Amino acid sequence: MSEALDELLDLLDLERIEQDIFRGRSRSAIVPRVFGGQVAAQALVAAGRTVPDDRTAHSLHAYFLRMGDPGVPIVYTVDRIRDGRSFTTRRVVAVQHGQPIFHLSASFQTYEEGLEHQAPMPPAPAPETLPTAEEILPRYAKDFVDPGTVERLLQARAAVDLRYVDEPPYGTVGQAREPRSQVWFRANGKLADDPLLHVCLATYVSDMTLLDSVLLAHGRGGWAVGDVVGASLDHAMWFHRPFRADEWLLYDQESPSASGGRGLGQARIYTQDGRLAISVIQEGVVRVPRD
Repeated sequence: MSEALDELLDLLDLERIEQDIFRGRSRSAIVPRVFGGQVAAQALVAAGRTVPDDRTAHSLHAYFLRMGDPGVPIVYTVDRIRDGRSFTTRRVVAVQHGQPIFHLSASFQTYEEGLEHQAPMPPAPAPETLPTAEEILPRYAKDFVDPGTVERLLQARAAVDLRYVDEPPYGTVGQAREPRSQVWFRANGKLADDPLLHVCLATYVSDMTLLDSVLLAHGRGGWAVGDVVGASLDHAMWFHRPFRADEWLLYDQESPSASGGRGLGQARIYTQDGRLAISVIQEGVVRVPRD
């Protein structure tokens, strides 16, 4: 296991300070605020620790309310909304400085047999044939506003091996492309056989690239090149089938709409053998900076 992944797992191992109250720390982010994927994953950890072991997460719906402060702990309070025969529902509020910064509703279900169908996996090259972040990011250093961006990106993503199928948004600035992006990802090391851990790792990664497709449609490179500013607004995920976050997963992303200073991204995450594991939808603020 890489040192960076070990640090991320430690970050997700929340401190229980009361029966349904947990405390989490933050790690250094690329920008001076708490990374949205971190707070979403930690909130799901908090919810999952109040649920019986035979119930796995099948969906989450979340809102990012305020910018998180990476310099202070985050307190997660869990409300036990419902404990049914098949489904369990939890609501989590994340608080800093006496104010909610994030809230999440998550649902868990016991295993059931049922009807089966899925959308087919789209074509994509094998992940092993694609360049790593360490190989491609230095190519774009001259285009970034801050010369330290490459190092910060590599540090922030060191726990995850994430590989773009095509050029990332900052690689084709000024060229409008189809609003679609694909990346392969997996944890940078072996994980324990805990289904909640794999779901939380996928939740963490899901906030990294989902709005790329919005940028591609307009030839924008993103915050690193300074031609847009933005932040996540809300996030929803549905976990359809078992998967491992330490094995390759294809994140197939597209943007059906952008308007009103907001952009919508939707995605499907497939296992390497073609099973649809997760569906994701996110809306974020995507604004062009004023002169």
